[in-house]
Amino acid sequence: MNSKLALEHRQMIPVVTQIPTLILGMDVSHGSPGRADIPSIAAVVGSRCWPLISRYRASVRTQSPKVEMIDSLFKPLDDGKDDGIMRELLLDFYQTSQQRKPKQIIIFRDGVSESQFSQVLNVELNQIIKAYQSMGQGDLPKFTVIIAQKNHHTKLFQADSPENVPPGTVVDSGIVHPRQYDFYMCAHAGPIGTSRPTHYHVLLDEIGFSADNLQKLVLSLSYVYQRSTTAISVVAPICYAHLAAAQMGQFMKFEEFADTSSGSVNSSSPPSIPELPRLHADVCSSMFFC
Repeated sequence: MNSKLALEHRQMIPVVTQIPTLILGMDVSHGSPGRADIPSIAAVVGSRCWPLISRYRASVRTQSPKVEMIDSLFKPLDDGKDDGIMRELLLDFYQTSQQRKPKQIIIFRDGVSESQFSQVLNVELNQIIKAYQSMGQGDLPKFTVIIAQKNHHTKLFQADSPENVPPGTVVDSGIVHPRQYDFYMCAHAGPIGTSRPTHYHVLLDEIGFSADNLQKLVLSLSYVYQRSTTAISVVAPICYAHLAAAQMGQFMKFEEFADTSSGSVNSSSPPSIPELPRLHADVCSSMFFC
């Protein structure tokens, strides 16, 4: 229902709907604490069928265990071709958006700490730029990079009231960083307990969003999650990336990899990371992770 309603209300975000915009959600899933030898799974979802903001395609790759930075966004092969995640998502955006190239790319990244913020720009954003350039796309699009954090201890409440703050509450002063661009948003309604907002850090904003427009976009993306009829606590692209990583992880034969890695302890070369099976053409363009 939420994704259907997005068709009717997309005019509310002109910065995104009037200019071809690709929205990305990125997350990395790691093995359980007791299984440090299990490969990590990197998942990126990209919006499609512009100007909709509720349709997404996922691309998933494996990488070295416990590595948080995604290293397969741009993956040049020996023959010079790119087999990375971004090429797949850029082509899909072009094919489903009236042969339009994205002029703006908005990146929502989950699962990184403040000490890794610079790596998101220097490692991951740099790969995205290289992937775009390798396709001969011409001028680079404008980028906005946003980190979403849920693991914090900040909670919001109403003074002189036992109720939670209303859905859509934003705090962008007082308790935020004095120089950096960040804000707290409680997009969801918490029926039990005290609602915990999501802490959004804007690392880069070449698009030039006003504070109100950016917060409106974040709130709108909290309403397009297909598994819920109401807003969720974080933007839907991040949830979709998390689901895609978990879903594709079911295809991994972790036991075989653990045996291989343990058998190569005395070897000078590191164990190879098994690749995930590629999805069937009828499935890869669907939201199979929902």
